[in-house]
Amino acid sequence: MDKSVSAKQEKPNALLQEQPVGQQASDKTPLMSGDDDEVYRDDEELVYNQTTDKVEKIRAFEGGVGRLYDLRLLRQVRQGSIPQHIAVIMDGNRRFTLEMGLIRNAGHKIGKEKVRQVMRWCRDIGVKYLTIYALSVENFNRSSDELEELYKLYTAGFLELAEDEEIHRDQVRCQVVGHLQLMPATVRQAIDTATEATKAYNNMVFTVCLAYGGRQELVAAIRGIARDYADKKLDIDEINEATVSRYLYTNNLPDPDLVIRTSGEVRISNFLLWQMAYAELCFIDVHWPMFRKRDFLRVIRTYQGRQRRYGS
Repeated sequence: MDKSVSAKQEKPNALLQEQPVGQQASDKTPLMSGDDDEVYRDDEELVYNQTTDKVEKIRAFEGGVGRLYDLRLLRQVRQGSIPQHIAVIMDGNRRFTLEMGLIRNAGHKIGKEKVRQVMRWCRDIGVKYLTIYALSVENFNRSSDELEELYKLYTAGFLELAEDEEIHRDQVRCQVVGHLQLMPATVRQAIDTATEATKAYNNMVFTVCLAYGGRQELVAAIRGIARDYADKKLDIDEINEATVSRYLYTNNLPDPDLVIRTSGEVRISNFLLWQMAYAELCFIDVHWPMFRKRDFLRVIRTYQGRQRRYGS
């Protein structure tokens, strides 16, 4: 009996349909040579094997109209403006598990591998910064069993990242922000291993928000500013938007250009509250484990079709 379940057995994406979004390339635009391999080399299908309790990868391939569509979509995205910084609220792991009838935490395991895929997709189109919301401070209210499984996945993920040949080849720097003192020692040690192994890299910055909350981050920034003002290290007239940004966990990052939330929920859930003031928001009706490269490129195309006015 086949007990493998594919993450691609999904409902259609309800919020990103095939209607035109913004200005798109003409249907008569010729395809670029070499795009074929570019589309498919990172679009592996993630399959959860319930017998081995492991996530396996198989080469995904779609011929005919679907293949042509993906090639044209990649061409359209490459011709447009690429967001410098993408932030992602990875939602839907547990709902995916329930809907697919999988054993507990299967969605989290597929979701962990999905992060690696999305990192590749971002690197392929030239995204400089990728930030993911891995665990909120509110998530500590979940069951101890689920949290223990998440801790194991975080530990494994950071240790794998530290040794990942692609990460070193592409020179990706990993950093982790949040109330890390709330995490177990094993997770913190794995974080140290990953950040130390990649600290010299700058081609891309991969930021994991762990034990993170946007309001908590702002409180910490206010305390830091107040402390420095009391110590006469900061003058009252020096406190402005740029000052606040310097006291945030993400002080070495530009604000996100695009924020993506999967699974259809339309809220930001205490994520990067200060930083996303002028970000473009995109909510898509597909669970995180089901998120495909096609979905990713559609989101980028949607972003490219919007006009960013910054209040003007």
